[in-house]
Amino acid sequence: MTTFEITVNGQTQNVAVDATTPMLWVLRDHLKLVGTKYGCGIAQCGACTVHLGDTAVRSCQLPISAVGDQEITTIEGLSENGDHPVQEAWLEEDVYQCGYCQAGQIMNASAFLKSNPKPTDEEIETAMNGNICRCGTYTRIKKAIKRAANSENS
Repeated sequence: MTTFEITVNGQTQNVAVDATTPMLWVLRDHLKLVGTKYGCGIAQCGACTVHLGDTAVRSCQLPISAVGDQEITTIEGLSENGDHPVQEAWLEEDVYQCGYCQAGQIMNASAFLKSNPKPTDEEIETAMNGNICRCGTYTRIKKAIKRAANSENS
């Protein structure tokens, strides 16, 4: 075991784990941040998406040893009161059904909008292509991303 000092949601954390431990399990099992979900375990579904710096990454395949000094942001750290423009747009567009994939969807969408604040429909579809929603709320997801892009706070 190695002790890693990482910054998660603005807080410095020390965790003693094997260097190959996926960030997903550090978040869920060691830090008790369970908003990030396990979906497929092979970085194909997007349920485990978090931010590493400003980039959306799949935490199920990101070993803790690869984090370095970059900050990790989870759904719990996206905004203090759930008032991030993407979170608000998700509610306004009634995106949720079962909700399982939504933290990953929101994290991917918020990172995407940070790098592309005024995307086209095609750019949204391309950026969100790797996030799977078993309930099929893709139309509402796209509407929510467009709403967030048009908000004054994004």
